[in-house]
This record gives sequence, structure tokens and C-alpha cells, in this order.
Amino acid sequence: MFDLPAFAWPILGYLFGSISSAVLVSKVFRLGDPRETGSGNPGATNVLRSGNKFAAVLTLLGDVSKGVLPVLLAQQAGVSIAVISMVAIAAFMGHLFPIFFGFKGGKGVATAIGVFAALSWKLLLVFVITWAVVAAISRYSSLAALMASAATGLASFAIFNQEHQLQLIGAVFWIVAFTFQRHKENVERLKNGIEPKIGNKPS
Repeated sequence: MFDLPAFAWPILGYLFGSISSAVLVSKVFRLGDPRETGSGNPGATNVLRSGNKFAAVLTLLGDVSKGVLPVLLAQQAGVSIAVISMVAIAAFMGHLFPIFFGFKGGKGVATAIGVFAALSWKLLLVFVITWAVVAAISRYSSLAALMASAATGLASFAIFNQEHQLQLIGAVFWIVAFTFQRHKENVERLKNGIEPKIGNKPS
């Protein structure tokens, strides 16, 4: 497996990302299809709306893992930084546009966290701390995710620029940009004051 040609690693990353944890976990627990209930987003938050917290936790872990595993495997294989960067992007894009599920995926936050964790524990720390602070103050999960993503993008300069790993900075900013794009409806609801807060059900 570690003898894969360079071009195969991003493909592997995309296939990892295309595994929809929310859909598979919901089928195992005989819950409603997360793409057809609640917000329609196949992610842990929507699975949680089914009332099954364990299923939601499994979904979260699955989405994080598919960001972590392909990047770690590529790193262990000793491929170039450029290839690792492409694997990171591909795994994230696989979650957004999964080939196995009609290219209709989630918003990518959990998978992004997995990618950040694999690239650098410092990136993960910046994301988690920023998310926790913003969520505690605002009680908006979406706002916390966006602010944490932005902070992680800025932190990537300090972390990777010193090692001249500009490709990794590019990968992080690609992920941050698409995270904002996937949350555009949340941004509109935040502007209009109708975004559900943590602990409240969406209207």
C-alpha cells in the first residue's frame, strides 16, 4: 500500500473522504436518512437530532477519521509535501462531494478538523481553542466553526512558513475557503438573527 504512485494518493484521500459516516451510521442504527431530515446535512449534528447521541458521536469520529487517516498514511509513506497537501484537500473535498452518495455531502468541519490534526497538532489546538471560546460566548456552533477555521488559516502561516511548506498553507486555506462557502446559509441566518443557538432546535 505504501508503494502507491504519487498520483494515487489524492485519489485514495478522496475515496476516504467520500465515505459518508452519517448515512452509514444512520442505516446501522435504523435512523432516518440524515439527508432527508432536519437540516438535510449528512453530519453529526443532524444525526444528533434523531435523539441518538451514540450514533452522533460515531458519526463525528468517522468524519474526523477520514480526514486524519489518508493524510497520516501519506506522511508515513514518505511522499512529498505537495502530495500530502493534495491528499488533505482531496479527503476534505470527498466529504463535500462524495462519489458514493451522489456528490451530496456535508459541510466538512469534522473532516477539516481531522486534516488539521494530521498536518499539525498546533493547527488542531488553534481550532479547538477558538471554537470553544467563540461557542461559549456566542452559543452559535456555525459562527464558532467559521471563526475557528479562519484562525487556523492564519495560524498555518506561522506554523508552516518557518519550514517553507507553502503547499500546506495553500491546502489549509483551500479548506477554510470551502468551509465558508458551505456555511453561506448559516452566515445569512446569522445576519438575520435567526441562526439556531447551541442547544436549540432549528426553526
